[in-house]
Amino acid sequence: MVSPSVKHFRPELKRDMKYVLVSGGVCSSLGKGVVTSSIGALLKAKGYRVTACKIDPYLNIDAGLMSPYEHGEVFVLDDGGEADLDLGNYERMMNLSLGRSNNITSGKIYSSVIAKERRGDYLGRTVQVVPHVTSEVVKWIDTVAHTPTDGTDLCPHVCVVELGGTVGDIESMSFIEAIRQFRFNLPPSSCCFVHLSYVPHMSGQKTKPTQHTVKTLQALGIQPDLLVARCLEPLEESTKRKISNQCNIPADRVISAHNVTNLFHFIKLIDEQGIFQQISDVLQLSNLSAFNEPEAYDPKRMAKQLPPIRSVKSLKDWDTYAKMVDKAKQSEDLRIAFVGKYIKGGEDAYLSVVKALEHSAVAVGRNLILEFINSTDLQPLEESDLNDGEDVPEPSKLYDDAVARMKNCHGIFVPGGFGDRGIEGKIKAVQLAREWKKPYFGVCLGMQVAIIEFARNKLGLADATSAEFDTNNESQNHVLKYMPEVSKETMGANMRLGARYVEMADKTSMAYKLYGGADKIVERHRHRYEFNCDFYDRFEAEGLRFTGKDETKERIDCIELEQDVHPFFLAVQYHPEFKSRPGAPSPPFLGFCFAAANPKQVPACLAKCLSDGPNGLYLVAPPEETTELVVKAPTN
Repeated sequence: MVSPSVKHFRPELKRDMKYVLVSGGVCSSLGKGVVTSSIGALLKAKGYRVTACKIDPYLNIDAGLMSPYEHGEVFVLDDGGEADLDLGNYERMMNLSLGRSNNITSGKIYSSVIAKERRGDYLGRTVQVVPHVTSEVVKWIDTVAHTPTDGTDLCPHVCVVELGGTVGDIESMSFIEAIRQFRFNLPPSSCCFVHLSYVPHMSGQKTKPTQHTVKTLQALGIQPDLLVARCLEPLEESTKRKISNQCNIPADRVISAHNVTNLFHFIKLIDEQGIFQQISDVLQLSNLSAFNEPEAYDPKRMAKQLPPIRSVKSLKDWDTYAKMVDKAKQSEDLRIAFVGKYIKGGEDAYLSVVKALEHSAVAVGRNLILEFINSTDLQPLEESDLNDGEDVPEPSKLYDDAVARMKNCHGIFVPGGFGDRGIEGKIKAVQLAREWKKPYFGVCLGMQVAIIEFARNKLGLADATSAEFDTNNESQNHVLKYMPEVSKETMGANMRLGARYVEMADKTSMAYKLYGGADKIVERHRHRYEFNCDFYDRFEAEGLRFTGKDETKERIDCIELEQDVHPFFLAVQYHPEFKSRPGAPSPPFLGFCFAAANPKQVPACLAKCLSDGPNGLYLVAPPEETTELVVKAPTN
């Protein structure tokens, strides 16, 4: 009988899974997420069922309360998990629907270990990083890897695991040790370790940074099987040979990750260098049975007779799509005013929204140009908005410049956000879009400010606002209220989160047609405030249409104006950007971009969407209420 102590050092693992483990060295932002998702997409294109897992060494439980300036967007999953933005890359590229357990953080691991210690699960032993924390990581990965995430009930063939951070960071040491144990406890053909490094060009390609990062890994007990070298130009053969010699990696397993015209070419780039064959040789994938269409082998899906999930699947599909992106970039510009609060955080703060707009622009054959406009520029500057010593232009100049830039755009988009900073600027953006009859699309907060603007300027409620922005309760007209079931005592994971049903209440609406005539769809939510239905009749009487509601018909998820009043005015409470895919753009984003490019042909676009029918991705039922993954401690 194996003792509990031995079980901690050698946890029992299922031995039927294959793993690709991706790490990064030298510096951050090299593109581990791109490499990880591209390898996963390549494996899927070859016919293997794939899932993915991201390890983040930070102590936060999840990304839900992180600043978008520091960490980028919070990506919301079907089960309500608030995750790192890389999980969005995985879902888009591998066409997966991941859960909160697919994002491992130090906070989750330590919380689980401490909870077990308090319960007495460790039988009074001294709880240590090795073996208790590392074993928790190992068992977590093992459990997640065997959970289907592709819409079928079939176990994945391969789990792609990305280790966040940079090798050598002190906070990731326990995870590297866990991965070493993980590899040691499985058969030799179970794990393929891929390391991403950087080869700078300074009077030639330099390999010293790569040599040092690989030696750091080797000192920690891990020998990479493949090395992906990030570089400006293709790796020279002499550089490959030098890396091979110094890092104990065969030259044909050193992959050049040089610049391409767009990232969708990257899959073909690494495939042409034989990365699939190298991974296959390490993992002995030829011994597995691959299915090119996993959906076809899922009896549960077939019994429901759901329409297929549209996505880019084969290598030919990816190549075709990459060329479509190149062609769109050479086409006429599609200029969108992007009025946000976190503009200084760069595109990462709104990554999924930017991707959804890009997918849609490619679909309509236009070159997307985003005019990022800080919503605070559309309102008087407050003293708190000024930074000490910063040379800030006059508020009137900022306003005039922002309005002029918006006027020059084909459409106006307002994304989500929290807090009252910049709200008046967003409301102004909605007013201008409505008055100019310029295509408008709002998401989450973008719908809420549209409701406030309509209440003030069409219903005559000058003090109309949201309870979120009226902490002193000065307004008599809270057209948006706090959701009653949401606690005010805590913030983390305390919202209406995850996939929920949205019923299309009006079959003549743009929303109904854009979703292909689906009576009921599933989209992801992330909000604490909702429309106050006490004002429903007054809004409707003035021409605002409530075209999407929850199953109780008491919550508003979609609003729009009649097309004879405005060519395209649509806003949604949910976040459709999280389900947009290359080759299968989010329906409301597609409609918005089409309207911005061809405002007089919106009816033709709606008719085409209705004729095509719904994408099965929006008809998959939401997951049942789930809790975070719990890994049991060994017992006698």
